[in-house]
Amino acid sequence: MKLEEVLKKIKIKSLKGNPETEISGINIDSRQIKPGHLFVAIKGTQADGHNYIPKAIEQGAVAVLCETMPDACNENVTYVQVENTEDVVGIAATTFYGDPTSKIELVGVTGTNGKTTIATLLYNMFRKFGYKVGLLSTVCNYIDGEAIPTDHTTPDPITLNALLGRMADEGCKYVFMEVSSHSVAQKRIGGLRFAGGIFTNLTRDHLDYHKTVENYLKAKKAFFDGLPKTAFALTNLDDKNGMVMVQNTKAKIATYSLRGLCDFHGKVLEDGFEGMLLDINGKEVNVQFIGRFNASNLLAVYGAAVLLGKNPEDVLLVLSTLRPVAGRFDAMRSPNGFTAIVDYAHTPDALENVLNAIHEVLQNRGNVITVVGAGGNRDKGKRPIMAQEAVKQSNRVIITSDNPRFEEPQDIINDMLAGLTESDKKKVISIVDRKEAIRTACMMAQRGDVILIAGKGHEDYQEIKGVKHHFDDREIVREIFAN
Repeated sequence: MKLEEVLKKIKIKSLKGNPETEISGINIDSRQIKPGHLFVAIKGTQADGHNYIPKAIEQGAVAVLCETMPDACNENVTYVQVENTEDVVGIAATTFYGDPTSKIELVGVTGTNGKTTIATLLYNMFRKFGYKVGLLSTVCNYIDGEAIPTDHTTPDPITLNALLGRMADEGCKYVFMEVSSHSVAQKRIGGLRFAGGIFTNLTRDHLDYHKTVENYLKAKKAFFDGLPKTAFALTNLDDKNGMVMVQNTKAKIATYSLRGLCDFHGKVLEDGFEGMLLDINGKEVNVQFIGRFNASNLLAVYGAAVLLGKNPEDVLLVLSTLRPVAGRFDAMRSPNGFTAIVDYAHTPDALENVLNAIHEVLQNRGNVITVVGAGGNRDKGKRPIMAQEAVKQSNRVIITSDNPRFEEPQDIINDMLAGLTESDKKKVISIVDRKEAIRTACMMAQRGDVILIAGKGHEDYQEIKGVKHHFDDREIVREIFAN
């Protein structure tokens, strides 16, 4: 594609060189530049891409998109100056990859908790309806049945558009995508056209990046502000920010709730560790999920499917066949008669939701033992709150290592313990080794008890000093049960 075609929707400040230069690819990472590529220099949080322009040209870049023109320009390279490269990189990528979201129905899911569950269940549901479907999620990206490994909840705009382009080319009619607050703030979804947006809930998370809850909220809200009037905006009325999210949207607003009057209303009629009986808009349906937070997630799935034109009866039928997402309230029964639940809960609110769900089913008929940690090099403020939530709703708590990253595990544990009173600490022990912590919880548990192993869920690694070591909570539990 010619450079001028790639830039046709972008406001240019100045240009040096040939606008008809043929472009064979786009990249924001100078190390991945190949001959014929356009290099986009972005001022990131870690490094300024402008410093890597010479490296990109050395690698074969024939054009550079930048905010500041270099002092010395290479006469064989075309330089394009814009106000803000972060604002336009998504638009350039979308144009280069043939505007993929004009050919598919793209639905974004945002919020603190529930994004992966909702996006994945919609992907599974629409495949059961017989469509080719794409999924962009924390756990894995899928182009229909083909798995594409992922490092971020939302990829960078170029990777994202390349994936969406492949999905469109391979005949995907629907794509369901987790939209992280980072991706909105960093304009990774710039240029994409959404058919719908779903809001789950908003609680404290990612404050290491956003600094304040208000900034975090604004990032989420910006997604709904940008939806076109042809889209739907489905929001959770049970969250105090539910209507705040959609107050400036041009999209058609729809609501879901387990409590109040709304478009998609749900009620938990019966629950157990095998599943729940729900009432959704006056119809009863058995589902293989546990807890009110999952009832809320399923309502969002139901609402989105109906808003996408599916028959409500057909949606309920498929809903009854869906299974939980890997590492989300993953329940395993031990030969000794207790239950171990592995869950991704890594925020205070998510931990509270999972423990509430356990108590709703347990009804004081057994003890709850919680194994929990907190990630290193992330929001330190939530660490003591995580410990407090665990202690509040558990009979015993084992504080352990999560992904310490570049921090000392014991320092993270100490930050968590700092949130507890002397009385709280009487039911808490700390074990740095996560495997040993899980084993200890299994040794403590009696028939009828429940162990919650929180924080890592689907992850099959533990990140220590920049290295990812294989570690899967579910594998560890199965190994302990077998022995």
